[in-house]
Amino acid sequence: MSAKVNAADGMNYAPQGKPNPVVKQGEFVFAAIGLDHGHIGGQCNGLIEAGATLKYIYDPDADKLERYLKMYPQAKRANSEEEVLSDPEVKLVTSANISSERCALGLRVMEAGKDYFTDKAPLTTLEQLDQAKAMVKKTGKKYGVYYSERLHVESAVYAGQLVADGAIGKVVQTIGMGPHRLSANMRPAWFFEREQYGGILCDIGSHQIEQFLFYTGAKDATIVAANIENYNNKNYPGLDDFGDCTLVGDNETTGYFRVDWFTPDGLSVWGDGRLFILGTKGYIELRKYVDIAQKQGGGHVYMANDKGEFYFDVSGKVGHPFFGQFVLDCINRTENAMTQEHAFKAAEICVKAQMKAEQEKGILRKG
Repeated sequence: MSAKVNAADGMNYAPQGKPNPVVKQGEFVFAAIGLDHGHIGGQCNGLIEAGATLKYIYDPDADKLERYLKMYPQAKRANSEEEVLSDPEVKLVTSANISSERCALGLRVMEAGKDYFTDKAPLTTLEQLDQAKAMVKKTGKKYGVYYSERLHVESAVYAGQLVADGAIGKVVQTIGMGPHRLSANMRPAWFFEREQYGGILCDIGSHQIEQFLFYTGAKDATIVAANIENYNNKNYPGLDDFGDCTLVGDNETTGYFRVDWFTPDGLSVWGDGRLFILGTKGYIELRKYVDIAQKQGGGHVYMANDKGEFYFDVSGKVGHPFFGQFVLDCINRTENAMTQEHAFKAAEICVKAQMKAEQEKGILRKG
């Protein structure tokens, strides 16, 4: 049993795919610690579909813990974090705790001899990034990141295959749009504290920056411009409800993205996520979650190249290969799902983009 998908609810959006196990039951055991964000459901679903066995769930909040134990009745209730970390059978810990606390948990997990798989943003400061890199080097353990808007979206997976096959030539630019539904009355207090959620470019902007690096093949990027605003939520002064950013990759590619909390109530999904990928021989557009006023559901891929115009409906046809690859990477100590360098570089750039935007606005964080 796994969490159900509610396409209108971005906080608890937990995609499900077809089971595609790469290991036998009990061969790769993991635990979930930290249930502050609903993305934990997507993380667990992906790992379970890849054949991983969920042994424990733990959170100090009894209500959250009870909710997820009902979703995943095969798991045990852990009485403490230490109970999980001291169990040698557990090979991986996944978490979606408060963003600013994700790195500290990851350090404890890796120090305990286990791999770590956290929700995005995986950290909120450059100091945390340095600590995470040092612990990875010390322990040899993985600090994996759930960049779900690529890894858990079939249209994004398929676009990666098209790009790899040379369908649009060499990628030179990406333009991403990541609107989200705010649902402010349902959000926890930490969501509105910049020091805790990291700011909009660090938080939901991390998806866009990771996609830019992936599709363009850039290993690093310079932030040309970064902007944040609070247009319509002055009662939450710590919230950025809009952000945008322009990047130039180390391979001379360019990227622009916009993220916001302005999804209207009338939209059938939590956000009309789009991605445009420009190549030297064509372009691709992804309509990830809905083709507005035309086709419900996601999985829409549009492409034009020198052979013509194409539309692909990939919903339920492509799957989410990252999770199986990641499980095998943990077992075999390989890096086929995502390199550690890539995961950390996306995190670094999103922190720097947020820092640049805050500096230009004269924003000083608390503490």
